[in-house]
Amino acid sequence: MSRYFYYLVFVNMIANVVASVPKILLLEKTEGAILSMVLALPLGLVLCYIVAKFFNRFPGKGLPEIMKKYLPRWFTFPIIILIAFGWFMAGMITLITYSFLLKRFLTPDMPLVWITAIFLLFISYGILMKTSSVLYTVEFVLVCCLPVIFIIIIKAYTTAEMEWDFVKESMMYVYRLPTFSALAASTYLLLGGFNLIIFNRFFTKRKQKMTLLQILFLGIVAFGSLFTTYFVPIGLNGFEGVETISYPWITTSDALRLELGIIERVLFVFLILYLAVSFLSLLIHWHVSLELFRSVIQIKRLKWKEKNLVPYIIIGVFWIISLQLTKYLTEHQLTIYTSYFFDGLLISFIAMVGLFWFILRRAKA
Repeated sequence: MSRYFYYLVFVNMIANVVASVPKILLLEKTEGAILSMVLALPLGLVLCYIVAKFFNRFPGKGLPEIMKKYLPRWFTFPIIILIAFGWFMAGMITLITYSFLLKRFLTPDMPLVWITAIFLLFISYGILMKTSSVLYTVEFVLVCCLPVIFIIIIKAYTTAEMEWDFVKESMMYVYRLPTFSALAASTYLLLGGFNLIIFNRFFTKRKQKMTLLQILFLGIVAFGSLFTTYFVPIGLNGFEGVETISYPWITTSDALRLELGIIERVLFVFLILYLAVSFLSLLIHWHVSLELFRSVIQIKRLKWKEKNLVPYIIIGVFWIISLQLTKYLTEHQLTIYTSYFFDGLLISFIAMVGLFWFILRRAKA
């Protein structure tokens, strides 16, 4: 597969280390979180392989073009609308989560709505870019951030404050049966490849093959991501009470020091890095959502100076929903609703695999 496919997967993995995924897993630390992660690894890899294999059959085409060609319009329209709304919700969770995070740790005196609005200003321009430009942006920012993130992770594992006895204590619950919420949250880390529903338009020159070696590579990275996401906060914050921390990885990063670094407290470096990665995650999700909405909502009369206004109206709706939810949601409510969203999302992705199979049957016929 192209390196851009891996970028889509890696952004989803990295961005959710700080978001609600570790919080959900730590809430289930005595109720089967470890076995849930073990099961999520093969499940996520299988789903990732299936989506890559499916779009390999249709180089240069996104899901809207494929569905319009092989499925009736009455079926295509509601399915694409539902998928687009799901991608919008995924991006909005990232947006609100990082707005709360910035409010708490960087700009406590700034109103939450203003922080969200500033995010929206930058992201509104980004999601209107061409798909190729979005991928180039993702590549540039990710390549700049990954080395520093890797150094911070190594520091977390090697610091004297890392208590492996707490990790061993958490392993005592390895035999607890998995819970669906922990399984869904863990699997979500590996599902960035589903962004091919739009970004497959970029891969026009040749078919993208996924070999066994590439799957093994993704499996190793996914295992490292899951292990780090769950066990490092436990090792640095203790097993008892870690689930009560609102942002486990922010507290974890604040326990680290770079004695020879320009900035000693890792927290500030960590926040800036993950601010950039969260922007990428939001950019990808909302670009996909916008393109899906544009593929089925086409009003030719809505034009001004030869420009179609439909995308701008859709972005305006994004603004209204995001700002309203930012006003009324609390951090606790956001965690609960995000858990419900992940549960529904896993079921939806499995159903999407059925949709892929049905399309292939129609294509062969």
